[in-house]
Amino acid sequence: MDIQDIKNRFGIIGNSPLLNRAIDVAKQVAPTDISVLIQGESGAGKEVFSHIIHQLSARKHGPFIAVNCGAIPEGTIDSELFGHEKGSFTGAHEARKGYFEVVDGGTIFLDEVGELPLNTQARLLRVLESGEYIRVGSSKVQKTNVRVVAATNVDVYEAVKKGKFREDLYYRLNTVPLRIPSLRERKEDIFLLFRKFVVDFSDKYRSPGVQLTPDAQELLANYSWPGNVRQLKNIAEQIAVLEKERIVDARILSNYLPVEKSSSTLPVFVKEQGKEDFSERDILYKVLFDMKKDMVDLKKLVVELLQNGNTAASYDQNSQYINQLYQEVKPATAQLYNEELNKTPTLTIHNPTTNSSSNSYVSIDDTQDVEEVEESLSLVDKESDMIKKALRKHKGKRKSAAQELGISERTLYRKIKDLNLD
Repeated sequence: MDIQDIKNRFGIIGNSPLLNRAIDVAKQVAPTDISVLIQGESGAGKEVFSHIIHQLSARKHGPFIAVNCGAIPEGTIDSELFGHEKGSFTGAHEARKGYFEVVDGGTIFLDEVGELPLNTQARLLRVLESGEYIRVGSSKVQKTNVRVVAATNVDVYEAVKKGKFREDLYYRLNTVPLRIPSLRERKEDIFLLFRKFVVDFSDKYRSPGVQLTPDAQELLANYSWPGNVRQLKNIAEQIAVLEKERIVDARILSNYLPVEKSSSTLPVFVKEQGKEDFSERDILYKVLFDMKKDMVDLKKLVVELLQNGNTAASYDQNSQYINQLYQEVKPATAQLYNEELNKTPTLTIHNPTTNSSSNSYVSIDDTQDVEEVEESLSLVDKESDMIKKALRKHKGKRKSAAQELGISERTLYRKIKDLNLD
């Protein structure tokens, strides 16, 4: 039986290479008895592939049962799968066979296997390895000969890393992985499926046929279809029943399609809070850029003073930056500077002369104490200073300060602790 025969037998529509590949894998693995893990998004048609595997296997005359593991409460799932004895728990008025006992010699399809509790996962692993199980409330070991085909729409490997799924069970189930492509990966099949669904529903409800204009077909192909084939079938049924216009354009079709969020399909860069290297780099860049800006402002001030001398106009034009320098270098001198601002400046800049034995370029009144301040160029000091400023600006609110600095709140907490800023 070739791939097209399988499509015809199981009602599969589409010519996508990804779909053909999935059918080919199912065809090859079906005659064996090994476990299969079918992965794919919700509504992609995972259960159809479980039927393909069963019907093309030597167990095709045996029983087949599909179990939705996510729909069974955690307290009763062991009883459902493995059975229970009379009186084993409240409400157990009689003994009951479980699915593994009922389907002996056949195939059991465990849908949403990632939702199984950890205790049940251990029981399932025992069945897969030895074919043995024990009813709830019993001590007698029983045997079963069941092929397990499992399916999930979650990343089971990620669940393994988070401790929500047993690693040994994952590798036991994943003997042959089978991935079902999503509908948005099969754009060439979307219109074929829609047309098939519309014809079926038009016959069922005895309504006129529906035709799509080219712009509607383009909209249909470019939609993301988060619900996959199930959602497409639902949209086709709505149009076949509710739409009065039988020639549907993009405007009419858009009324039946849920509005997509812009972030749901477009690739975006997400900055992970847990990666410290990005935040470290960002804050170092910010420190360096601020240092460069301060140096440029300082050079401009020095050049202007050299060109124009110590005039009151020079002080007025640069009062904001001079105040900032005083506050950073020696906060105590800021008030003194403000008091002296309206007086005659005591800082005098002369042109270079050679008749003085000292060859000095700058002379300061004897009435003013001279203090030479060397600014620290340490990145650690700059970083500490920026954090202090941000915390003062936002009155100690660390979340706002972290946003101001462009780092995560966790990074800010760590830096406050490392720099002893508490």
